[in-house]
Amino acid sequence: MNDALVDKIVKAVLYEGYMLYPYRPSAAKNRQRFNFGVVYPHDYGHAHDELSCMQTECLATGDLRTAIGARVRFLHLTGRDGWQEAVEREEVALDLRMRELLAAPHRVNFEVPSLAARPGIDSSRQKPLIGDIEISARQVADQEYRITTRVMNLTPMAGASHLNRDEALLYSMVSTHTILSIVNGELISMMDPPEAMRERAEACRNLGTFPVLVGEEGDRSAMLSSPIILYDYPEIAPESAGDLFDGTEIDEILTLRILTLTDEEKREMREGDDRAKRILERIESAPIEQLMKLHGVIRNLQ
Repeated sequence: MNDALVDKIVKAVLYEGYMLYPYRPSAAKNRQRFNFGVVYPHDYGHAHDELSCMQTECLATGDLRTAIGARVRFLHLTGRDGWQEAVEREEVALDLRMRELLAAPHRVNFEVPSLAARPGIDSSRQKPLIGDIEISARQVADQEYRITTRVMNLTPMAGASHLNRDEALLYSMVSTHTILSIVNGELISMMDPPEAMRERAEACRNLGTFPVLVGEEGDRSAMLSSPIILYDYPEIAPESAGDLFDGTEIDEILTLRILTLTDEEKREMREGDDRAKRILERIESAPIEQLMKLHGVIRNLQ
């Protein structure tokens, strides 16, 4: 598995929609965000019919020696001067042999502490999180297995039925992604499985997430299960110089728009979220050659 390539794709989708142009905290779209991949506490999910367990199911080939790894990455929200900022979290790297998974589901509990106090951050509003990751396997054909991974939010939440969504988000895993890896075996495309496996692939049940193969084209050692619908082997355009939190990768338009912001708008962007500040610094210091690369490209004339 190409860890660097997989991590680059995960980073891009993890922050999808995190902060939108004009990248200022005062913008309504950044105060009332639409959050992808939210795994709410069980109490809140039960009271409001929201997702409190994200499930990924996929097929894999191998034998009893095959090893399956699982990692979960998400954003942990905190309050900051009237809006919400996020801290990236990665939890639990499971690495289990197929014979262990077939014998019984394996579950790991994790706890995510709240942040220490930081300037401008209302750390008292960030809630410690408690969750479980469970992984299991079932043989469905000769040397073929169905892998099930569940991410559950078990954070206690008093008065869940009376709290609003913004309050519940502070107890939630946001933009939750699961990364699966395999050694001595292959993960099977859920978008385009072999014909002999299609019926079993279609029987896999995914809740709040869509698994796709990631890495180099043809590599079947890694899978990203994302709340955003992707295709197998997603790529980031080589012309893109950095994240703009917009999966459509309209880099040229957003770059030019940022350059036209007023001094006051840039000041607010610079003093807001640290990631927005880095976007501004990157674009203001970009050489003209880099900007020209954004102005259209032909990859294939067929």
